[in-house]
This record gives sequence, C-alpha cells and structure tokens, in this order.
Amino acid sequence: MADGANDGGNPGAEEQQRLLDQHKEAHFTAGEIVRDIIIGVSDGLTVPFALAAGLSGANASSSIVLTAGIAEVAAGAISMGLGGYLAAKSEADNYARELKREQEEIIRVPDTEAAEVAEILARYGIEPHEYGPVVNALRKKPQAWLDFMMKFELGLEKPDPKRALQSAFTIAIAYVLGGLVPLIPYMFIPVARKAVVASVILTLMALLIFGYAKGYFTDNKPFKSALQTALIGAIASAAAFGMAKAVQS
Repeated sequence: MADGANDGGNPGAEEQQRLLDQHKEAHFTAGEIVRDIIIGVSDGLTVPFALAAGLSGANASSSIVLTAGIAEVAAGAISMGLGGYLAAKSEADNYARELKREQEEIIRVPDTEAAEVAEILARYGIEPHEYGPVVNALRKKPQAWLDFMMKFELGLEKPDPKRALQSAFTIAIAYVLGGLVPLIPYMFIPVARKAVVASVILTLMALLIFGYAKGYFTDNKPFKSALQTALIGAIASAAAFGMAKAVQS
C-alpha cells in the first residue's frame, strides 16, 4: 500500500533525490565574477582609449601617450579595484547588520516573526492550513527560520567572505587587460598620429568582441550589445580627440 501511495502521490525522499540527480539544470552561476569583469574591461577599454586619443590630438609623441596611458591604467586599476572592494565589503557589512537585527527580532517577538513567515507564504498562494505546519516547523529550527527571513523577507543572500578581495582583484586585472589594448600601437609606432589610427581600429575591434561577449553572458542581444559598446567607446575617444584639438588651437 505504501508503494502504491508513493506511485500515485508525491515521490518519496529517495525518488526525489534520484530525480534531482538525473536532472541537472545548466544555470549560469558566475554572475558576480562576470559583472566584475564587465566593469573592469569596459572602463579599461574606454578611459585609456579616450586619453590616448586626446593626447594624440594634442600632438603628443607616442612615448608621452604611452607613459601617460600606463600611469592612467595603473591608477585606474587601483581605483576601480578599491571601489569593488568597498562595494562588496559594504554589502557584507549590511548583511551582518541585518542578520543580527533579524536574530534579535526572532528572540524578542517570535509571534510577529512567525506571522511574517505566514504572510510571505500566503503571497505564493499557499493556504493557511498548508503553511501552518511550515511555520511551526521553522519555529522549531531557529537557524532555518533566520535563513528564511533573510532571504524571503529582506531579499538578502549570504555573501561569500572572500567576495571583497575577489571583486577587487577581478576588476583591477580586467581593467589592466582592457586598458593595455588601446596602448599597444603606441609601443611600436613612434608617431602618435599614425599610432592613434591603429589604436582606434584595434580598440573598436576589442570593444565589438567584448560587447558581444557581454551580451552573450548577460542574456542580452549580443550583436546589439557589441554595437552599443563600440559606439560608446568611439564617442568617448572622438570627444577627447576633438577637445584636445580645440584647446590646442
């Protein structure tokens, strides 16, 4: 009879595990790393590109453009990396602060917190007679109760303790890699006016590839993302070049 009940109703624990093992969902789980890479490479390609174009428009030599560009890449990588670290650290601090507050509320006003659990479950269309046992079960497991409130009431996920440093290094390295691309022609072409042409071609190609990859990984339209990214870089460099020419004249 027990086997028949399981066949006609919900699967048992072993059957559930077997189904989960058979079905592996191909979700993309490296969103934070990809976001950091996008931030670093995007700024790394655009800012040094605009700087190099601007200096070239001011008739600076390739050596000056290269020196200024490398200095900007170094400073930019440090600044962007520090910004990523502080952002991730603030996120972790906020989670810890809210966790402590929620923990105190569960101890001080458990009935109110239990009512909030019921309200959350009711939003999903679960009836009182269905969520009642769930609420009671959570009250017997304080840690699970706390985790539930953090995720479903506050919408907060526990951050990785290594996240701040990972974010800092990822953004900084991505910025350096992106920032060196527009400077490569100046390493081999001594005349800045000629180097800037090669820099524009090389950087626009890199922006197109990067934009396509960004669109692909962020589930956006890759070709549209590629064109938008290249257009932004082109506008930035053209503006810097034009301003340098205007100031020089």
